[in-house]
Amino acid sequence: MRVSIGGCDFDLEPWSYAEEEGDTVLSDMDELNAHDVTRVAQIKRLIEVSGVKNLLVKGAAWSSPPWMKTNNRWTGFGRLKRAYYQTWADYHLRWLRLMEDNAIPIWAISTGNEPMNGILFMYFVKFMSLGWTPQTQAIWLNDHLGPTIRNSEFKDIILFGNDDQRYSFPHWFKMMNRTRPNSIDYLDGLSLHWYWDEIFGNSFIEQTTEYAPDKILIVSESCIGDKPWQAAAPLLGSWERAEKYARDYLLNIKLGFHGWIDWNICLDEIGGPNYVDNTVDAPVIVNTTTFEEFYKQPMFYAIGHFSKLVPEGSVRIDAVPSNVNLDSVAFLRPDNKIAAVLFNSGRADLDITLVDSIRGQFVVNVPAKSIHTLLYS
Repeated sequence: MRVSIGGCDFDLEPWSYAEEEGDTVLSDMDELNAHDVTRVAQIKRLIEVSGVKNLLVKGAAWSSPPWMKTNNRWTGFGRLKRAYYQTWADYHLRWLRLMEDNAIPIWAISTGNEPMNGILFMYFVKFMSLGWTPQTQAIWLNDHLGPTIRNSEFKDIILFGNDDQRYSFPHWFKMMNRTRPNSIDYLDGLSLHWYWDEIFGNSFIEQTTEYAPDKILIVSESCIGDKPWQAAAPLLGSWERAEKYARDYLLNIKLGFHGWIDWNICLDEIGGPNYVDNTVDAPVIVNTTTFEEFYKQPMFYAIGHFSKLVPEGSVRIDAVPSNVNLDSVAFLRPDNKIAAVLFNSGRADLDITLVDSIRGQFVVNVPAKSIHTLLYS
């Protein structure tokens, strides 16, 4: 689960802790903000209902309080003032303590959501943002955030870098190391947003894993409806959007990614609420007219082929398809079973002979335009 540290665009308003100007001691971070009171209660309820035993929560900040920024605004061309580099690191540490004190232990945090939004894309991005260049982020990570976290009771927390688009890989991390040598040694992982995966090729990731081979890789945000040519709203029952999810899961898993986080597991009928009307689609749509029903989309079931049938601790094994319309990935699960995900993107049914070099072979029919997971011993 990924949660915002403070507010994000899928809030009813922008907000943060320590909004009072000049509050460098972060005086209101001893107790939950009203927004987080609701969020913490929802997370606890989710854990209770789902029975999940090991929920991994990753935090990321969209913006610091405006008074810490060069433009004194929630959005726009704004960077963190150098005078508040340590204060912003302390803010992250205080948030970790706050969540821990409220029985929500945090697995990971990142260096911030989409750092280029406040540097290059401020004309398009109207929601909360904090601009970083790789050079300034290297200084903040190496001289402030890294030492602050590693010298605290949360020294073993996972630190992710980037939280931005594929086109920034691996240049971002190379420039960080050029500014502060070995600064990315503070990072346990690199997190990617999927929005331009179809345009920027696999080489961006392959070069990254070659440059930083020891990092955890996750996709930390994905949704559909963000592009000008896409409907910025739910398309109920859209199989095409489910295919986009499945195709990208398969692609990134084969590139070495270890996990995936969807942006919003549920939204309302118009793809919100969102305080800047940055509406998108989601795997589950809630009927907010009656509050009596919700709709599980094809995207929901595409996710399930991985989240339900490929448990944590599974190891990817080779899966080589023999048909150009078949995409596949396979895993050895902790229970020693094999889970093989098959995606037939073509318009014809396929009779597939699955050959397992250890366990034998069998034939399975994979209908046109379908996703299947085979689970066998």
